[in-house]
Amino acid sequence: MSRSRPRLSVTVGTLELSGPVMTAAGTSGHGAELAAYGPLGELGAVVVKSLSADPWPGNPAPRLRPTSTGMINSVGLQGPGLRAWIADDLPALRAAGATTVVSIWGRSVEDFARAAELLAGVEVAAVELNVSCPNLEDRSRMFAHSAQATAEVVGATSSLGVPRWVKLSPNTSELTEIAAAAVAAGADGLVVANTVLGMVIDIEERRPALGNGGGGLSGPGIHAVAVRAIFETHAALPETPIIGVGGISSGDDAIEMVMAGASAVQVGTASLAEPRAPWRIQAEIRRWLERRDVESLAEVRGVAHG
Repeated sequence: MSRSRPRLSVTVGTLELSGPVMTAAGTSGHGAELAAYGPLGELGAVVVKSLSADPWPGNPAPRLRPTSTGMINSVGLQGPGLRAWIADDLPALRAAGATTVVSIWGRSVEDFARAAELLAGVEVAAVELNVSCPNLEDRSRMFAHSAQATAEVVGATSSLGVPRWVKLSPNTSELTEIAAAAVAAGADGLVVANTVLGMVIDIEERRPALGNGGGGLSGPGIHAVAVRAIFETHAALPETPIIGVGGISSGDDAIEMVMAGASAVQVGTASLAEPRAPWRIQAEIRRWLERRDVESLAEVRGVAHG
């Protein structure tokens, strides 16, 4: 006898989400921009573009360049700052019924602490700590390339009364050590992973195609890198919730990340070409579960580990 309709809700630590698919920070705007394409409340969450305590202009143009397998960007975390976001964008997300996750970044540990202070009493489901950004206190590497710096950021945001998810970088050989440091410092979950560092040369202009030189590669071309990062992180920290992100363009891509160890996923670059991609991918996940008589994603989480 066939089971009942599969359950799409997932649990990420203490947080229950109505669906497994979220938007990825940086790809769906700061507010309810995607509401024109589907009900935001049907998604697991809307993760807004990373915000700092203060407004930030971002990097010089050009900022985006398509590649054969996705795109490369150096937008540079442009944003209005948290005060403006709370006043101008959060109300629209609430009105649209979105479960909201706010992503924050800073150029120093103190910047992260200030951002956390600005979010005191603000009703959001979780806060994503984007430590995959430049560290002015150690210019040689980003926070997510240092276990100590990552732990310091987590510690500096301990005042937040909601789950904290730490967004890690795949551009390090110490991923699992840094992940463990984040969890030891109090992280409630890990977002694995951010873009892969890259560069495109404009062969007509004979110089880098992006105004800032290099940038972050995203899209299908990094999917296998993200799956590896999730697999290794889950193997090292099997009890820690992981949100998988990187090159998801189909339900099958999402299932692959769940089998590697993710509890939920985020869809990013696919949304830029197809704004309804998060809803389509979530529907494809449901059909995958139905065809195989699987009741929920929890049944297949981490099964690739044997």
